[in-house]
Amino acid sequence: MSLAIFDLDNTLIADDSDYLWGQFLVDQGVVDKNEYEAANAKFYEQYKQGCLDIAEFLSFSLRPLAAHSTVTLLQWREQFVREIITPILLEPARQLVDQHKTRGDTLLVITATNRFVTEPIVEHYGIGTLLATTPEFIAGRYTGRYVGEPCFQEGKVLQLQAWMQQSGASLQGSCFYSDSHNDLPLLKLVDHPVAVDPDDKLRQHAEQADWPIISLRGSECPSIV
Repeated sequence: MSLAIFDLDNTLIADDSDYLWGQFLVDQGVVDKNEYEAANAKFYEQYKQGCLDIAEFLSFSLRPLAAHSTVTLLQWREQFVREIITPILLEPARQLVDQHKTRGDTLLVITATNRFVTEPIVEHYGIGTLLATTPEFIAGRYTGRYVGEPCFQEGKVLQLQAWMQQSGASLQGSCFYSDSHNDLPLLKLVDHPVAVDPDDKLRQHAEQADWPIISLRGSECPSIV
């Protein structure tokens, strides 16, 4: 039984849920359109360029969680998943997940996007383990802060190592599917790194390292590594 690790945004789904959640809040009138939309776009561009200050971004992105009741947030999230996320779920990705399940692998998703946004998305793929940036939750409300290590770049490695220590899992025979060069620290750690519809920087690295490059945006699911 091997670990099959999946990134979420632009890997299992055909866009970035963190960015889309911010745009959803703009569209709902929850946050100031001009200010929030510009900042959301700026941070997303920094992420794509590999120069995102994760602490600064989380201070921005988690702030709306602290401004509203949990009941209201859950209602918005349900609408967000139904209207925004469901259309970008990828059937080949679901089939790839099912192939790993059939093989008996241990599946998990590891993502920089916070757990509040990603938990119901991961449930759509039937994957029971999620490692993600965790918003702080005290006395029934989100605080706007996060707890533990942000699950980003080297932070993904640290979160995975902590989880493996608790679960007794190992990286022997492991694979990791990702689209982003931000995930190179973890891609370099697993036995079978796979670039999925990769950004330019990851594609270049994958080609040089002779890693498999696959797409989950077509009509057919590639075979597992």
